Amino acid sequence: MKQLFFFLAIAVFSFGPLKADRPNIVLILSDDQAWSDYGFMGHADIETPNLDRLAKQSLVFERGYVSAPLCRPSLATLVTGLYPQQHGITGNDVDGYNQRAALDKPLRDSFHKHSSIIRELTAAGYLTHQSGKWWEGSWEDGGFTDGMTHGDPKRGGRHGDAGLAIGRKGMKPVTDFVDHAVEEQKPFFLWYAPFLPHTPHTPPQRLLDKYSAPDRAEDVARYYAMCEWFDETCGQLLGHLEEKNVAENTLVFYVCDNGWAAPSTNADDPNQELWKGYAQRSKSSPYENGIRTPVMISWPGKVAPQRSADFAHTIDFYPTVAKAAGLEVPSHLPGLDLLSADARAGRDRVFGVTHSTHNMTLGDPDDTLQYLWCVEDQWKLIVRYDGKDTTKYKALHVWDKEPVRLYNVKSDPNEQNDVAEKHPEVVARLKQSIEDWRADLWTPSRKNQ
Repeated sequence: MKQLFFFLAIAVFSFGPLKADRPNIVLILSDDQAWSDYGFMGHADIETPNLDRLAKQSLVFERGYVSAPLCRPSLATLVTGLYPQQHGITGNDVDGYNQRAALDKPLRDSFHKHSSIIRELTAAGYLTHQSGKWWEGSWEDGGFTDGMTHGDPKRGGRHGDAGLAIGRKGMKPVTDFVDHAVEEQKPFFLWYAPFLPHTPHTPPQRLLDKYSAPDRAEDVARYYAMCEWFDETCGQLLGHLEEKNVAENTLVFYVCDNGWAAPSTNADDPNQELWKGYAQRSKSSPYENGIRTPVMISWPGKVAPQRSADFAHTIDFYPTVAKAAGLEVPSHLPGLDLLSADARAGRDRVFGVTHSTHNMTLGDPDDTLQYLWCVEDQWKLIVRYDGKDTTKYKALHVWDKEPVRLYNVKSDPNEQNDVAEKHPEVVARLKQSIEDWRADLWTPSRKNQ
C-alpha cells in the first residue's frame, strides 16, 4: 500500500492533477469573421447551428477582444499570453515579402523564448496537435506532439501551409488525433484553426446558392456561405468528441483571430479605401469589426452556461487554460482566468494595438505601431500613434485631423459618431489609462519574459 501511495505522489508531482482531473482542451479558432456574424450573436441571415448549440452550453462573453486585428500577432498572443509589443510579433511579415525566409527565423527564435501554453501542456503529459493557421515554424517548433504544418520556406511554408487543408478538405487529421489520444488514455489539447471563413471564399455550391439573393452582393453571399461552412466543420469536430465519449471532460474554448467585412460593404464611402480584399473598418483596423470577437468556454459540469457582460481578451487564453489543466500560471502574464468571476469583476477596461500589417522590426515593436485603443464600459478611445515617422508604413485607417477618436460602442456599435469633442474628460481619462498600460507592460516583473 505504501508503494501505491508513493507512485501516486510521483505522478501528481510530475504531471499536476491526475489524469481524471485534467480536462481535454480544444481551441476552436475561426479566421476572419466579424463579431456579429453568428446566429447566437443575433445575425439576421447567417446560420451557425453548431456554434449556437455550443453557445447554449457555454459561458459566453459577447464583448471579447483580440490583442491585435491581424492573424499572426493575434495567434501569438494566444500562445504566450502577451501583447504584441511584448512577444514581438506585430505583423505578418518581416520587411514585407522581400526577405521573409531570411529575416523571419530570428524573429521566430526570439518569439519561442517566451513561455508557451502549448509547451507547458506538452510538458505536463498532454498530447498536443496543431492544425490550420500556424505562423511560427513547424508544429515541432511550436512544441506540439503532432501536427500538420511543416513551416519549411523552401516548400512554401508560411502561416500554416499543409495545415490549412483542415476543414476545407475534411477533418480526418484531427479526428484521428482524438482517436489516438483516447486509445492512449491521455489528456489532449487540440489547436483547431481552420482557414475558414477566410478567403478564398470558395464555399460548397449548396451553401452559396442558399445565401445568394438578387439584393445581396456576391462577395457578401460568399462570405455568409463560408461562415456556415466553418460552422459545419465545428459540428463535425464537436460531434466526434461526443462519439468518443470524451465531450464531458473536454473544455472547449472558442474565439476568432480578428474581424472581417466584405469589400462591397464600404464601397460607397469615398473616404474608405479597400485593402487586400476586405472593407477598411474591419481586419487590420482598431474598429470593432477588426478587434472584437465573441469568446465561449464550454466545460460540462464545471462551467455553468450563461451570458456574461464582462470583458474577455485573448491574453486570457493562457491563464484560463493553464488554471483548468492544473498548471502554474506565470506571474508575468497580464491576462486573467476567465473562469474566475472575482478576477473578471476586477477588470474595468481592455487594451490593444494596431500595427502595420507587414514590415515588422525585430527588437523594436513600436517601429510600425499605428494605433492604440482602450474600451471601458460604453466608451472606446482610439489613439493614433505619433511617436515616430511612419510614413513608409502608411496607416491604412488614418484620419486627417484629430489624433484621437471616441465612440459610445453600446449606443453606436458601428462607430459612426466620433464624440471626442463632446466628452473631453473621458478622452483625457482613457488616454491616461493607455499611457499607464503601456508603462506597466515594461515593469521589471514583465520585461523580457
